[in-house]
Amino acid sequence: MSFISRVFNQSIDDPFTKIVERFWGVNVNSGVTVSESSALKYVTVYSCVRVLAETIGSLPLFVYQARAGGGADKVHSHPAYHLLHNAPNDEMTSQTWRETIMGHIALSGNGYSRILRDDERRYGNAGLLGLEPLDWQRVEPFRDRETKRLMYRITNDDGTMETLVPRKILHIPGLGYDGIMGYSPVSMAREAIGLGLASTEFAARFFGQGMNIGGVLEHPGKLSDPAKQNLQKSLDERGSGLANSWRPFVLEEGMKWSRIPMPLTDAQFLETRKFTRDEICGLFRVPPHMIANLERSTNNNIEHQSLEFVKYTILPWITRWEQTLNWKLFGDNERARGLYVKFNVEGLLRGDYKSRQEGLGIQRQNGIINANEWREMEEMNPIEGVSGDAYLVNGNMISTETASKQQPRKNPSGNGGENGNE
Repeated sequence: MSFISRVFNQSIDDPFTKIVERFWGVNVNSGVTVSESSALKYVTVYSCVRVLAETIGSLPLFVYQARAGGGADKVHSHPAYHLLHNAPNDEMTSQTWRETIMGHIALSGNGYSRILRDDERRYGNAGLLGLEPLDWQRVEPFRDRETKRLMYRITNDDGTMETLVPRKILHIPGLGYDGIMGYSPVSMAREAIGLGLASTEFAARFFGQGMNIGGVLEHPGKLSDPAKQNLQKSLDERGSGLANSWRPFVLEEGMKWSRIPMPLTDAQFLETRKFTRDEICGLFRVPPHMIANLERSTNNNIEHQSLEFVKYTILPWITRWEQTLNWKLFGDNERARGLYVKFNVEGLLRGDYKSRQEGLGIQRQNGIINANEWREMEEMNPIEGVSGDAYLVNGNMISTETASKQQPRKNPSGNGGENGNE
């Protein structure tokens, strides 16, 4: 048995087979090879991954410290604030880093970053220096046989390998079977993705090869081998390709052309492409309207679909990010002091100015925020004096304590009772 045969005849649980699948993909029943890289060539997969990555990358991300009496304050002085809000390393912004990691998670189920620390400064996380994304294909979590501890094996660009402790790896997994490694969505749905890739290639070849499925040339006699070769050459040169699709072709010696039609409607080609597109949207839980499929969207329901995207798609990912960042970037003493990382989901409303201002207006009218807090959210200068810090409420609203101190009104007629009816 050849080396290639041995490789591709390994069982699914064989580690070497997993390596082959990771780097080269798997041949599926539709006749194409599906891997995380090739899946991105399918526009629906690329669009869904892009929506998830850009959404996570665009949300404001801050470090807070909880107050003892409620509320929280931003902590600009902590090293994690600059890394998460501005730049995690010298080569990329926070948005680029988050987009990259979220793209890895959406495709492979796992996102890895190396946590750069100054090991000489062991107090808390004062030695936190940076975050560098790692190629998920070059990272392998494993459990040490002696210590039973989780470790990470990294393959460097020069081929060398190193082993890192979990403290130095920021690993954000998706849904998985053991809570450590996430499933690869591409591997789980490779047949559906393969069908989408195959239909895309079929459509491209259908137009590129002259918009003809095929046909038969009938000759009354028998052609010699040289005559067959000349005929085939003439067909290739003058009859194939989009530019030659409608040019007439002259047949000699009594030959007849019989076309073999296969209308795309008979093959339900468009319906197959639509169904596959919806399946991929379901895989990534991205509403179809967010990848420019407005077939089932209207002005009335598209707002609700967008809200469902925030609640059921982005919120679970935000929770994964926040809990992992809080776990890996803060020490026990820092978490005990109330330090934590939080995404500002209100950033998703920045594009809808009217809805954002209406929401802030409701908070203003109910005494939740004052004028200066509102202006700060809009990056406007504060109002000097008491008026900017005052909290306002509607005139017909009073506290229960004030209401209990009020005396009932007396009836001027003197008949008793508040309204004179008793």
